[in-house]
Parts: sequence; structure tokens; C-alpha cells
Amino acid sequence: MIDLYYWPTPNGKKVTILLEELGTPYRIVPTNIGKGDQFNPDFLTISPNNRMPALIDHAPAGGGSPISVFESGAILMYLAEKAGRFYPQDLRRRYEVNQWVMWQMANQGPKLGECGHFLRLGDKQGDQSYAVRRFTDETNRLYGVLNKRLSDREFIAGDYSIADMASYPWIVPYKNQGQNIDDFPHLKRWLETIGARPATVRAYALAKEVNPNFGQPAIRTEEERKLLFGQTAAVVK
Repeated sequence: MIDLYYWPTPNGKKVTILLEELGTPYRIVPTNIGKGDQFNPDFLTISPNNRMPALIDHAPAGGGSPISVFESGAILMYLAEKAGRFYPQDLRRRYEVNQWVMWQMANQGPKLGECGHFLRLGDKQGDQSYAVRRFTDETNRLYGVLNKRLSDREFIAGDYSIADMASYPWIVPYKNQGQNIDDFPHLKRWLETIGARPATVRAYALAKEVNPNFGQPAIRTEEERKLLFGQTAAVVK
């Protein structure tokens, strides 16, 4: 029913966590971003931003031709809306979820991603001290935002929802982002709660199946670095 173009990055794992929670049948189409699978012409027809995850639903609600969706937040909304789970129907509660999904997409994901990138880079491309400080501090601030949000509720938007699934995979590698999770007790409790859910356990086991090197320090070849970090408009063909 669902073809999921996937590699076990935080954005990819958002979607597999939801699919495992839903019990929706799906097929993984491995999309190895280190080898350039994201530039394949067939993939670009469903993900014009040459980024995964992306999906094709061959049995959309209401029938008709398959629907393709790219961008992890849009995918979460699509799947949860179709299933009627983890995404409230009530207008106020739905927008409570929406705003935190947007927060994750616009703030948490990009800033934590840049933090990890510059911490890993070191001084290979010159002095990175400003970038490291800038993004590590912003990551710390965003951890604080989420910790405060969770100080008086179990999950981000009340009941467990796609807002939690969007943010969770980005907090898991907190050590790689220069953060001490013990400084954020409410966030730590939330992290442990979601990590113990059977669907989360299955999603992370799948990550290891797709990429046996998942969880190991990333050692990038020069070619992989060019594919991942050296892109300009020239790659948009």
C-alpha cells in the first residue's frame, strides 16, 4: 500500500515510528543519501527537493490514482489524517499539534542538524568556533523550550501525537549535539517514555536493518561529503 523512500536519519525515523504505531503495511525503498540515491530521476519525480523521506500511497483515501508526498512533516500529517490517529479532529487540538510540528520543521530540525554538522566538522574547513557556539547555544535554547513545554504535560500537545514523533528522533543524539539531557528533566522523562514504546523500538530496529552502520560514528568519504554538503543549484536538473 505504502512505498516509503527512506534512510535512517532523524527525518526518516519520524515516519517509520508513525507507521509502526499505526500498523499500516508499508514497503521500505532504501534511499542511500551517501551514494546519491536522492538524485535519481525517478526519485525526483516524487521529491523535487532531492531529500528523503518521501512516500507513494497506492491506495489513497477515496480511491483514485496514487498520491506522492515529500517532506517529513507533510508525510506525518498525511498518514495520521488518513488513519484518524495521532492527529486530533477537533480544530483547536489539531492546531496545537500543527504548530509544534511546524516548530520542529522550522526550528528544532534545522538548528540541531547544523549543530551536529559543525561539531563533527571540527577545523577541517577552517575556524568553526563561531558556528559551533552559535548552533550549540541555539540547540540548548530549543531543548529549553521543549523542556518547559513538557513541564506540565506528558506529551507535547496533550495526547501522544505526530508532534512527539517529529521531535523525538532529533533529541535521541543529544550527546552529539553537545547537550546534557540531565539539565532537562522533563525532556528526559519524555525521551525515555517514547523510547520505550514498542513501535519506537521496532522503528529503530528497522533502521539497523536498512543500514547496518546505523548508530556508528559517521565516517564520510570525500565523495559522500560532496553529495551531502556541497550542493548548489547545479544539482537541480
